[in-house]
Amino acid sequence: MFAGMNTGASPALAPHHMAMIPPERLAEIQKEYFAELAHLATNPEAIEVKDRRFSGKAWHSSWSKTIAATYLLNAKHLMALAKAVEADEKSKQKILFTTEQMIDALSPSNFIATNPEVLENIISSQGQSIQNGIVNLLGDMKKGKVSQTDETAFEVGKNIATTEGQVVFRCELFELIQYTPLTETVYERPYLMVPPCINKYYILDLQPDNSVVRYMVEQGHTVFLVSWKNPDESMSKVTWEDYVGNGVIKAIEVTKNIGGTEQINILGFCVGGTLTASALAVLAAKKDASIASLTLFTTLLDFTNTGILDVFIDENMVKMRETSIGGESGKFGMMSGLDLGNTFSFLRPNDLVWNYVVENYLKGNSPPPFDLLYWNGDSTNLPGAMYCWYLRHTYLQNDLVKPGKVSLCDQKIDLGKIDCPAYIYASQEDHIVPWQSAYESTQILKGKNRFVLGASGHIAGVINPPAKNKRYYFENSKIAKTGPEWLTGATEIKGSWWPDYTKWLAQYGGKKIAARKTFGNSKYKELEAAPGKYVKEKLGSAV
Repeated sequence: MFAGMNTGASPALAPHHMAMIPPERLAEIQKEYFAELAHLATNPEAIEVKDRRFSGKAWHSSWSKTIAATYLLNAKHLMALAKAVEADEKSKQKILFTTEQMIDALSPSNFIATNPEVLENIISSQGQSIQNGIVNLLGDMKKGKVSQTDETAFEVGKNIATTEGQVVFRCELFELIQYTPLTETVYERPYLMVPPCINKYYILDLQPDNSVVRYMVEQGHTVFLVSWKNPDESMSKVTWEDYVGNGVIKAIEVTKNIGGTEQINILGFCVGGTLTASALAVLAAKKDASIASLTLFTTLLDFTNTGILDVFIDENMVKMRETSIGGESGKFGMMSGLDLGNTFSFLRPNDLVWNYVVENYLKGNSPPPFDLLYWNGDSTNLPGAMYCWYLRHTYLQNDLVKPGKVSLCDQKIDLGKIDCPAYIYASQEDHIVPWQSAYESTQILKGKNRFVLGASGHIAGVINPPAKNKRYYFENSKIAKTGPEWLTGATEIKGSWWPDYTKWLAQYGGKKIAARKTFGNSKYKELEAAPGKYVKEKLGSAV
C-alpha cells in the first residue's frame, strides 16, 4: 500500500544508533554473543539448525550447518542490538524493520556460493539450472516483480472467478455483479459484498471449493458484488469521497432497487470495509436505515495501531505523495499497483520474495500454480487523489474515529452513529490489520456486535472453507473493552469460522422467498455475464 516511498527509515543500526544503546546492555549482548560463538566453534557436532530455509538434506553437512548456524547467531545478535536501542517508538519501529530486512536479504540461502542445494543443482543439471534461472530472472525483470506462481495456469472467468452471474450495473468506478441462485428459496434481503479496491474482487471467488461468493449463494443469499475498475490516468482525480458516494452508496441503492427491499445486508473486506463503514456513516447522518447488518473482514476503522505499516507513514512521506500525485501542486497521478504489490511482498520477505528468488533464479525452477498467489500478483492502481486522502486521514491522522472531523457526501460523519448489528472478523497472524486493532471496531460501532478471531493471516485466515476442516477460530459472545481481554474469555473451536458467520447472518436475512430466475429489473438490465470486464483489466501505466 505504501510502495515506492521513502520510509524515512535510517540504515539498520547505524553508528549513532549503537550510541543509543545503554552501555551495560551493549556489554551484556556482546558477552552473550561471544559465548554462543565460542560454543559453535568448539562443538560443531552439536549444531542444530531449526529454520525452514536450511531444512534440506544438503544443509546437513558440517560446513553448511556451520554457515547457517553462524548466520542465525549473527541475526539474533543484530536483532538484540536493534531492540536495545533507546529511542521513541516510531524510530525504534523503523530500526527493527530495516534490521530485519537486512538480515533476511543476507541469508546464506540467498547466494549461490553459500547455498549447498543450489550448488548440487548446478552440478547435477550440468549448469542447466543456472541457465533456467537467468531466463526466469530476465522474464521477471520485464514484469517488474518476482513471480510467485505460474500465471499461465489461470484465466479469470475460465478457472478462477467462475461463480455464475450477470453484471447488472456499470459506471466509471465499478460493475455490480448479481449471482445466480443455487437454492430454491433465498433470504428476502440481498447481500452486498464490497471487496478492497487494492487487487481484484475475486479473492472472494477464487475456485468453487474455496469461493466465499459461492458459499454464500449456497447458503441461500442473493449475492451482489462490487467489482472495482482498475484505475487508469483518466481517473487520477477520483477521491475517497467518490469511492464512498459514487461507489459503495450507489451499489447499495442499486442492490436495494433490484432486490425490491428497504434493507440489505452488507460486507466490507479490508479497505472495502473502511469504505463501507464510511458510507454507512454518511447514511446514518441522513437517518437512512438501509442496512440490516454490517460485516467487516480484516478491517481497520481505528488506525491508532497499524502494525508494521506504521513504519512507512510520517508527515514528510504523506506530503511528498500529496505533492507528487495528490494534486497539491496541480499534478494528479496514480499510485502504481506494481509498486503496491512489491511493497506488500516485502512485508513478508522470506515467504514472498527471497523464497522465490532462490527457487526461481538460483535453482532455475518455475513456481507451481497457486490461485491465491495469482490473485496476489494481479494488482490494481489507485487514483492519486484517493490514495493521498486515505493516507492522511486514516494512517497519519486517524480522523475517521473523530466524530465530525471528516465530511463526506455533504455530511459530517460519525462512525459511532452506525447502530446496525455487526459481525467483525479478524485474523490472528494478520500483519496488515493487527487483530487487536480490528477489535477496536467493537468499541466504535454502537450496534449489537459479534467478534470472531480466526487463525492464519490477512488473506488465508479469511479464505477457510468448511469442507477443508482446517485451522481454528476463537469465539466469545461477550464484548470486552480490549482484544486481549476478549481473548482471555474466548473458546477455541476447530475448523472454519464460516458456519458461525452464516448462522449469525441468517438472523438478518428476512423471510425466505422463492429464488428469482431473472437478473436485474426494468431499470437495471443484464449487461454481460460475470465476471464482467473490469476485473479482466490489467495494470495501466502509473505516473
